[in-house]
This record gives sequence, C-alpha cells and structure tokens, in this order.
Amino acid sequence: MKRTIVILNVILACVVILTLVAVVWPNQGVRAASLNEPLSTPEPVCNTGRSIQVSGTAVVNVMPDRVLIQLGIQSNGTTPQIVEAANSRTINQIIRALKRRGIEEKDIVTDWYIIDPVYSNYSSLKIKGYRIDNVIAITLRDISKVNTVITTSLQSGANEVINVEFYLSDLRKYRDQARELAMQAAKEKAQDLAAAAGAETGCVMSINENTWSYFTGGWYRYRQHNQNLWTQNVVQNVQNGGGDSALTDAGPVNPGLISVRAEVSASFSLK
Repeated sequence: MKRTIVILNVILACVVILTLVAVVWPNQGVRAASLNEPLSTPEPVCNTGRSIQVSGTAVVNVMPDRVLIQLGIQSNGTTPQIVEAANSRTINQIIRALKRRGIEEKDIVTDWYIIDPVYSNYSSLKIKGYRIDNVIAITLRDISKVNTVITTSLQSGANEVINVEFYLSDLRKYRDQARELAMQAAKEKAQDLAAAAGAETGCVMSINENTWSYFTGGWYRYRQHNQNLWTQNVVQNVQNGGGDSALTDAGPVNPGLISVRAEVSASFSLK
C-alpha cells in the first residue's frame, strides 16, 4: 500500500514539474529574444539652434464664372401712387426682357428701394413730386451674357449701371492651390539659401500664412489693378472653363481674371 502511495506521489510531482516547465520556459525564451533585439533609435529632436526664415508668394489667376450686375431704376411722378406704378412697370419690363434672354427670375432681386419727395427748390418745403430710386441685382451664371444683359436692361427702362462684379463660385479651391504653391516656393527658397551657405534644411519650425483674392479686370467705373504682381515667386494661370467660350459678347465690360494670392513665411531648422 505504501509503495502504491509513493508511486502516485512521484507521478504527481513529475506532472507538476512538467507543467511548470511548459509555462515558464516559453516566457524565458521571449525575454531572452527581447534582450537580444536592438533598441529602437528615437527620432532626433528638431535642432532649433540654427534656423532660416523665408517667405513664399503665389498668385493663381482664374477666369471668373459668376457675375453680379446692379442696375438703377429711377422713376418720377407727382404722387406716390403714380411714381410707384411707373417704377413697377419698368421693373416688370426689365424682368420680362431678361427672362427672354434666358435669365431665371430667381436670379433677379430688388437690392435697394427708397422713395423721396421732390421739393420746388432747395429751401422750399413745397413738394412738387416724388422720386423712387430702385436697384435690382442680377446674378449671371454665364458671364458671356453680361453685356447683353446690360444692354437689354437699359433698353427696357433701367437708368444706370451701378456695379458689375465678377467672382468665383469655388474660391476655396483656388485658395488652397495658392497656399500650396506659396509653401512650395518658400521651401525651395530655403533649400537654395541653405545650400549656398553650405548647410541643409531640416524640420519646419513655424509657418504664418495670409491669403486673399482681388479682381484684375474691370470696367470704366470700378476698375481695379494690383501693381505688386511683379514681386511674386510663383504665378499660375488656371483655366476655369477658359478659351473663347469664357469671353463676353462684344461690349464695354471685360471679365478679366480673379487673382487669388497667398503669402507664407516659414522658419526651417538648419543641419
């Protein structure tokens, strides 16, 4: 009996030892393997001891694809009712004429409306009539029709062309493009200057950015022009539906280009 118990104890002890070996040995192997692996080298910290500051400028010139036309309608009459009726008839004539030209009514809105008394003279309080000054704003999605719309409106009773403003419906796209080109110009300038000094550029330490847009075309009353275009590093002409189809019909208004300008100043480390 004692012999049987001894044999069972020996067997049990062997099972316990084998179980411990199976659990502990793989962990020891993993630990040994990890000790033999080389330690990963941390990325070097950006050296801020030496640096270079540069600027980059880019201008993206784009053909506009929208135009806002503001037209003035002035009506006169002896009573408010007469002048109001005359003004309404003129506006309705203009709207009907523009709709025949393919302009949707939703793109024609009243932008300004005011009625004033007309006195006999400057110092008199006697009212001899009334005057309505009304402004309608027309949004064109086809800039080739701008001169046709102006001519049609004047022939239908409009008294004045107040403003013609070209713009872009997707301005953000070209702002992003101008920023990218300006940053590219700054980076290339930094690399060239560093190479001339026998060094290399490292990481980017700081970036400052300024972006805006302006109209380089215009017409006789609201013409704009920027004299600093000769100072840029990069100029891009982006064709946005360009070609002959982008030109307006014969007339005094030239669509010109929308210039989207970006300026960045950046600081790079030197190594």
